[in-house]
Amino acid sequence: MAYETGDYEAITLERRDAVALLTLNRPDRLNAISPGLRSEVADAVARVKADDEARALVVTGAGRGFCAGADLLGSGPVATGRAPEPTTQDGRLDEMGWVGRWAMMWSGLDKPIIGAINGVAAGAGMSTALACDVRIGSEHARFKSVFVERSLSPDCGLSFFLPRVVGYAAAADLIFTSRAVGAEEALRLGLLNRLVAAEDLLDAAIAYAQEMTRWPPVALRVSKRVLQHNAEAELEAALRYETAGLGYARKAPNDVKESRAAFLEKRQGVYTGT
Repeated sequence: MAYETGDYEAITLERRDAVALLTLNRPDRLNAISPGLRSEVADAVARVKADDEARALVVTGAGRGFCAGADLLGSGPVATGRAPEPTTQDGRLDEMGWVGRWAMMWSGLDKPIIGAINGVAAGAGMSTALACDVRIGSEHARFKSVFVERSLSPDCGLSFFLPRVVGYAAAADLIFTSRAVGAEEALRLGLLNRLVAAEDLLDAAIAYAQEMTRWPPVALRVSKRVLQHNAEAELEAALRYETAGLGYARKAPNDVKESRAAFLEKRQGVYTGT
């Protein structure tokens, strides 16, 4: 599946071997989330999910920021923080709004997502970073929840993702004070998994993703599904889901055989997802 550079305006999408690279591309606005960007990201994530050659996704921002959150200099409800009055039955029955669908979109991609945090990740941008499975950042990485400063409560999944990454008390600290967290503290808290020099960030993020894509892709996708599901499950239900996952992982018999052969022959396997 080819990604054409002209397909999008607010983002770019490319594939480097088995790693898809999605770049939020509104550097003049610190990659703030506009309606157009939301639509393009949703399309790109769907394309990556459908692309069997793309086995992991790296998400980063162009310029000096990762994502500054919702675009507050636009017009309408995104700028004001107010929800629009619904005009359709579907709208009146919508329990999530775009902020909920944004979080569900990332969570619904059953391939590893690596956030390459090159600068500020604030508000919904912080939510987006934490929706990634893992994060690698440079010394310029900075996290800020922002919401209470705007007379808002967290959205785009921050209240779900943040305590699962750093624990309840640390999440409360970051949300209630709205203080900024620099790269070194982010690494200590677990907001970042790895920290590298800014000039090495993108290459390091791609290499990080490649560590994952060298393994059987079906097993990798099932592993993410099991990990996500069992974060919320009771032990017995978790074990049942885990066992069911083994059955799905084995639905790529050629890769099962190749993994055994690679182990016995002490070499890296070559996996096709079949």
